[in-house]
Amino acid sequence: MNGVGNNLDFFEDDELETLEELDDLEEPDDPEEFSLECVDRNNTVENNLGFNPFINSIFPVLFINDTLKIISSNKACENLFTGFFKLEGTTFIDAFSRSFTQHDLRDIRDTVVTGKNGYSWKGIARVKSRETITVETRVYLFPTDMVSKNPVEFVVMFDDVTEENKRLLRSVFMSLLEASKLKDNDTGKHIIRVNHYSHRLAEELYNRPGYDRIDADFIDNIGFLASMHDVGKIGTPDDILNKEGPLSDWEWTVMQEHTKNGAFILSTYPNPMAKEIALCHHEKWNGTGYPFQLEQDMIPLSARIVAIADVYDALRMERSYKPAFTHQVTIEKMLERKGIQFDPALFDVFYSIADEFDRLYEKNRDT
Repeated sequence: MNGVGNNLDFFEDDELETLEELDDLEEPDDPEEFSLECVDRNNTVENNLGFNPFINSIFPVLFINDTLKIISSNKACENLFTGFFKLEGTTFIDAFSRSFTQHDLRDIRDTVVTGKNGYSWKGIARVKSRETITVETRVYLFPTDMVSKNPVEFVVMFDDVTEENKRLLRSVFMSLLEASKLKDNDTGKHIIRVNHYSHRLAEELYNRPGYDRIDADFIDNIGFLASMHDVGKIGTPDDILNKEGPLSDWEWTVMQEHTKNGAFILSTYPNPMAKEIALCHHEKWNGTGYPFQLEQDMIPLSARIVAIADVYDALRMERSYKPAFTHQVTIEKMLERKGIQFDPALFDVFYSIADEFDRLYEKNRDT
């Protein structure tokens, strides 16, 4: 292929073996097994171009050589990936091994080393850590010297579409939420407060032992998806949903279907947390909830969090069938349900920050 011989001359024997092995690699359990050992190169972008044309660009850009070693990066790139990994001095594969599929990693390797795709490539990278919300970017790779038949240096440009994609996705589902609110006359700011409670409780769990699965993405997602917990009520008949007084047995059976309806509506949401919350926020720790009588850890953590947030706010609100309770009375009533309706360990964390729930309620009180 075009340029193969000259590019491979820069590798030592053991590095050539590494490159050959990549062609036959199965999906490794450890992405670090896919990394390349690269040799230092004296040529830099500044040497070839005389200056770095992207040094002050608002677009995140880094430069790699034909051994996939990162030569340099601009300030925008350093800012984008702060908290994820160090760029300069490592190899592109090592830095981004968890951000691309194995197929994409091989494609990038072949683009740089063998000239596949005319030495150019584009795709998607997703970069995440426990401390930082996932960054999703479009990635463009092309040679610094577009006319060379054997380029030795490459530009990698990133287009951060994280917020754009999130905004578009959430706007679609917010429309469904607004439609469901039209059917539920006493919702008020309930869903806004449930979002705040769930977000705050998840933040607190982040710093507690035993909750390693809670990361920045979990906190961000539950802060939006908690509000979708009752979206399935859009399919509940109005005369049942807004009935004054207790429901009959058959009416209660119909009401319970809102959990399954919500899970169906949210089944297209890319994060499974949406479906988990809608389906399971009425399950109880002792297995007497609905719709499936799940118990204890069988109930998704996100749903257990929202269950506490939802009940707290429901007790604080005046409804057609009950008066509004004070913060203290609400806590006392919920304490009676610890280990029965609520995860006892989770409830203890909630109890430790209960005053913050009261402040959130007062700050977002219905007017």
